[in-house]
Amino acid sequence: MSASSLPSDNAQHSESRRFATGRQFELRRGDAVAVVTELAAGLRLYSRGGIQLTESYGDDEIPPGATGITLAPWANRVEDGVWYLEGKKQQLDITEASRNNASHGLLRNTGYVLADESEFSVTLDATVFPQHGYPFLMRHRVRYELDEALDLRVSQTLVNDSQSEAPFVLGAHPYLRLGDTAPEDLVLTVKARTRLVADERLIPRSATPADGQYDFSAGTAVGSALVDVALTDLTFDGGVARHTLTGPDGRSVSLEQDEYCHYVHVFITDTFPGRSRAVAIEPMTGPANAFNSGDGLRWLAPGEAFTMNWGITASV
Repeated sequence: MSASSLPSDNAQHSESRRFATGRQFELRRGDAVAVVTELAAGLRLYSRGGIQLTESYGDDEIPPGATGITLAPWANRVEDGVWYLEGKKQQLDITEASRNNASHGLLRNTGYVLADESEFSVTLDATVFPQHGYPFLMRHRVRYELDEALDLRVSQTLVNDSQSEAPFVLGAHPYLRLGDTAPEDLVLTVKARTRLVADERLIPRSATPADGQYDFSAGTAVGSALVDVALTDLTFDGGVARHTLTGPDGRSVSLEQDEYCHYVHVFITDTFPGRSRAVAIEPMTGPANAFNSGDGLRWLAPGEAFTMNWGITASV
């Protein structure tokens, strides 16, 4: 992506320039830059010292491949958009027509509003209104911060403003990269003991050890791989699971997720615009179809809130 497609220092205050993803919130600290979008409270860019650490896109585009968006009140997919609440069928809109699934929650096309900002942080809010398939009133709050170490820290909080208990899964969809290093030359490390076996519609049907091509625990070259898999039984160190892309020169970029996120989805694709491969590492509190399987599914009582934390760190 060219520098001209990035917002300027004062882009968030400009009335003359419009972006397909709405208002752009730019954070700077030291040599770190993060750009957050009004649309889907998405991460459009994170860089250090001019080294791009996430995939990005132009100002006239919506996020290709769901790049950087946050996901609520479910991550990934709900099979046929159908689930049951106290025995009553709930029908969500089908948003993945090719597989007949409801995909990536209810806020993917929603503009978030500014709740708070400081020199190094921004917090955005959006409301999930009661609707067919999800009859609950919820608030999703997303906070981005560049910390003293210049790492990017993200918290996602869901609040139940309903009068009844509500189910949810939270997640995010960042794609990591390491500057101009060819993605095929990167080594991916994810310490997970179990993978979910999905059908052709990407709905998990069983679980099995994460072995063979899905064993990234010792580091596996991205190469020509195409992967779309959910992993769990993660290794947590000090309450944090860390997934890393490492370059031939030893530089690295990592996604970290807290112990409330027991799942990570690894998506290596050749369909990202302008890239031979792109690597999404998606932290999630539950897997696809959790509304039906119950795996990783959580419920919020009226007035309760839940927060998941994740972030991106780098050694560049």
